[in-house]
Amino acid sequence: MDQPLAERLRPQNLDEFLGQNKILGEQSLLRKSLENDNVPSMIFWGPPGCGKTSLAHVIRQHTKKAFVALSAVASGVKEVKEVLADARKMKGLFQDTILFIDEIHRFNKGQQDALLGAVEDGTVTLIGATTENPGFEVNSALLSRCQLILFAPLSKEDLRTLIFSALRDHPRGLQLKDVEVEEAVVDKLITQSDGDARFLLNQIEWIGKNLGDRKIIDEKLLEEFQYKKPLRYDKSGEEHYNLISALHKSVRGSDPDAALYWMHRMLQGGEDPRFILRRLMRMSMEDIGLADPNALLLATAAREAYDFMGIPEGLIALDELAVYLSLAPKSNSLELAGMKADSIVKQTGTLPVPRAFRNSVTKVGEKLGYGVDYQYDHDSPGAYSAQEHLPKQLEGTEIYQPKPYGKEKALGERLAQLKQIKREKKQTGK
Repeated sequence: MDQPLAERLRPQNLDEFLGQNKILGEQSLLRKSLENDNVPSMIFWGPPGCGKTSLAHVIRQHTKKAFVALSAVASGVKEVKEVLADARKMKGLFQDTILFIDEIHRFNKGQQDALLGAVEDGTVTLIGATTENPGFEVNSALLSRCQLILFAPLSKEDLRTLIFSALRDHPRGLQLKDVEVEEAVVDKLITQSDGDARFLLNQIEWIGKNLGDRKIIDEKLLEEFQYKKPLRYDKSGEEHYNLISALHKSVRGSDPDAALYWMHRMLQGGEDPRFILRRLMRMSMEDIGLADPNALLLATAAREAYDFMGIPEGLIALDELAVYLSLAPKSNSLELAGMKADSIVKQTGTLPVPRAFRNSVTKVGEKLGYGVDYQYDHDSPGAYSAQEHLPKQLEGTEIYQPKPYGKEKALGERLAQLKQIKREKKQTGK
């Protein structure tokens, strides 16, 4: 059976390699290392179909060292130890070994630990490929022993080149030199592939092998064959954190269009709406707070509405909440106040409660004067006694500092009035 088109078109040398000009440019350190057959241990990190495995294939074609490839999906500690044992034997015969592990993020901690010593003492040069953030998925000890090489999705220009190379020009391609492709089809294939060369080649192969006697690939024909590429999203990986960060910053930045976009990217990627609701509720407190107290009420109501209605109708509650939070006035005064209160407590320890505010519930408390000199605020003018409630060592400390936005502006004015009354009372002694 013929190899798949994506496999047949793997580059055999650096001149055939498509894309990644930033890391493989003529003067790049990585390119010089490859040409000199002196590559270091590396972790290739990038999205699917961007050339990580293809670059490893190029290295395999041109290195004079022994080259062993493993897939973390199909291999375990046993296979790794066998490869390392063989590499030590080869080292004794003055033959170095390159060990390529595809999807290295699928190795657990124990499997990754098995590589540490061999990488450190030079038994093998490790090349690992991963679509997941190595900071999450690769042991820090192993990562510190490797160069991290970042791969980007292929550009539109690279993908356009790949389409016509695969269809017509490449000697290992489909060789359909008399088939025309409508420009709208080219644009759609490029957009749908989302930078993934492998996905694009699989689409082209499927279409090309089933053209029959047709000599043009138009949009109508494309609809017969094409399926939509799933959005790249991992609910437990880096993309999960990237997208929720973008959503949070869009809401904080009062940008409802961006907030809706990032939120629906997550929803279409399969994210649990309740996770998004929890984060939106956090934003209502962290970024809006008392500038609009209704934000938290709406967040709570949105959660209840979603739980009651479910999908799809309940998702409208998320849309309503995201837009409302984006357009609400912003204040982080509550978060700052909480952080300041924590800091003061850590610095000052367990300062005693002033006696006036202690409950005299025992005879001992009465003898010690618990509750004496407490002024009942409801009996004071304006229901405000202007007492100092903090420990004596902290009198006058300001923890909550309102922002002059939204409803919090009125709260700030109220607080300023109360502080003025307190100052006047201290000055007059009344």
